[in-house]
Parts: sequence; C-alpha cells; structure tokens
Amino acid sequence: MSEGPVLRVRGRMLTGREEIRDELWVVGGRVTFTPPAAARDVVDVHGWALPGLVDAHCHVGLDAHGAVDAATSEKQAGADRDAGALLLRDAGSAADTRWIDDRDDLPRIIRAGRHIARTRRYIRNYAHEIEPSDLVAYVAREARRGDGWVKLVGDWIDRDAGDLRPCWPREALAPAIAEAHRLGARVTAHCFAEDSLRDLVEAGIDCIEHATGLTEETVPLFAERDVAIVPTLVNIATFPRLAAGGRGRFPRWADHMLRLHTRRYDTVRAAYDAGIPVYTGTDAGGSLAHGLVGQEVGELAAAGIPAADAVSAATWGAREWLGRPGLTEGAPADLVVYDADPLADVRVLTAPRRIVLRGRIVG
Repeated sequence: MSEGPVLRVRGRMLTGREEIRDELWVVGGRVTFTPPAAARDVVDVHGWALPGLVDAHCHVGLDAHGAVDAATSEKQAGADRDAGALLLRDAGSAADTRWIDDRDDLPRIIRAGRHIARTRRYIRNYAHEIEPSDLVAYVAREARRGDGWVKLVGDWIDRDAGDLRPCWPREALAPAIAEAHRLGARVTAHCFAEDSLRDLVEAGIDCIEHATGLTEETVPLFAERDVAIVPTLVNIATFPRLAAGGRGRFPRWADHMLRLHTRRYDTVRAAYDAGIPVYTGTDAGGSLAHGLVGQEVGELAAAGIPAADAVSAATWGAREWLGRPGLTEGAPADLVVYDADPLADVRVLTAPRRIVLRGRIVG
C-alpha cells in the first residue's frame, strides 16, 4: 500500500476515556502526535475525532438464507465502513471473507469462524450442526480457522418444548472451551434465554452475545468471572415482530421473547451497574442491515449507560478488549471525525463527517 497524503486532524481527539488532544497527524498511514518536520501537501480535517468504531457482533457474508457472494459481502462491509465501523468482529459466517483482508478500502475483520450449533437447532445453512460428542473437535477446527474467537449457539428454540432451551450439556461445554483456550482462542455464545447462562459461564466462556436472559442470579456470576456481553439491542428490538410471526406455532416461545424484549434495558443496565464489560454489536448480516453501530451506541445510552462508557463500548474500550489499537502513537490510522462532541450527544455517531481508513480518507 502506498503511503498516501499527510493528514492533519484538528479539533478534539478523543483518544481514551480521560485523554483529549487538540491535534494529530497521519503520516505513512499511521497516527503521530508529533508534527512532521517537512510536511508537504497537507490535508486538513477538522472536528471531533475518535478511533474507528467497532461492531463487535456482525456477520459479513451472510443474509437470512446463508452465505452470500463476494459482491454482496463487499456491500455489507462497505456499509459498515460508511457508518464509521472500521473494526468488525464477525461473530460467525458460513462465507469465506479472507479476501477482504487484502482490501485497503474495507474494514478490518476479526473472525470467529462458522457458528457451531446443535443439530436442527439454529438457522438453516448457517452453522456446523453437530451433537455434543463432536463439540471439542469442531471447536478446535474453528479455533484454527478464526482470528482468536469461536462462536457457539448456546440456546435456540426446541420445537418439542415450544420454547428456548439450552443446546449443550455442561459436560460437553467445559472440555470444548478448554480446547479453544489451549489453542489461543476465546469463546462466545449466542444466548437469548436464562437457562444456558450458568453452565456456559462456569464452563469458562469469555463472552455472551445478546444476554437478554441475565437475571439477579447470573449477573453476579458474570461480574465475578469478568464475562463480557454484547447486547445487540438493535436486534433485540425485532423480538416483537419475531414473536408475532411465530405465535401460531409456538405461543410459549413468543411470550418468552416478549418478556425478554420488555426488560432489555433493565437487563443491560443491571449488567453495567454490576461491572460486567459491555460492548457494541448490531447482529447485522442475517436479517438486519449493516451500518447500524451508531444506533447501537444510542441504544446503550437509552438503557442508562453513561455517554462516555457507551462511546467507549464502541471505540477505545472495545478495541482494547479485541486487542487492537486506538488513536495511539504509531497505530494504524483508522479514525472517524464528527461535527460535534459525541460525549455530549451520542446520536452524533450516526453521522460521520470524515472517515479515515488505513491513513486515507474514504468518506
């Protein structure tokens, strides 16, 4: 990649929770706070700058029916980029999107491989559908294929019971999660309901997606074990529609989904108040459009999370959790510039003024 122009970003740089600077430079595609000695062809950008936003739960390469082609995957990744999401944790995809790593104009992706689900207990064409005896082997396979994460489906509707039920027995989870950790990968799991959470946490899981089933009994356990959650509130907003569509066949499940939806803000705020790490994710790529990360930050704020922590959940905090740099000396220049202070109004995050990816202005 060529170095591109020298950029000077002036205004306010939100480099961390308590660190605000007035100016940064982009030289050779990297951030520096030291003005270059002889900069030519300087391009000035003005505003409030943040590290590139993080969508820590999305699915590039999927739609509602399974894997999509490269052109569709490119549009999905481009929509995230245009919304300011420059780092994506792809929480399960049946498509091979490694070619995106060679594109300087698309976000960086941290992959969790393909979903691992129980037989006939997840969305068709999405997952490896297996039985518990094969869980360790499939976790090892996806740990080797991913970028340090593995994704389990922790619960899903059991058609015989007519409601959400755990997918895995405890005795299968502990060795599988231990194997992922042995291979240097962290494990996360899709969980809507209450019943799967204790077994997953006590088996050593690192993160729970959605986490709508957290209760007074499990919140302290998550906090004690430092298990993160990615609430995907823009996705949870679809629960009433899903419940209405499934009520005819599964009325118990529909009522359960509505209860989880009704208490969603209280659940997230209780997790935050207990000290559970909370990060932004949209669940884009199944039935939801990409590019919703700014709206997700707004949902965290609506749940009662203070603006600084809601912004951190999508920027420096999320990047630290995922092992990627923010706006630090020498870091790759992935940043977003806004017209106003997002700490004063997080809705600012839905309207980027400038997007800088790998040191180049791309929006």
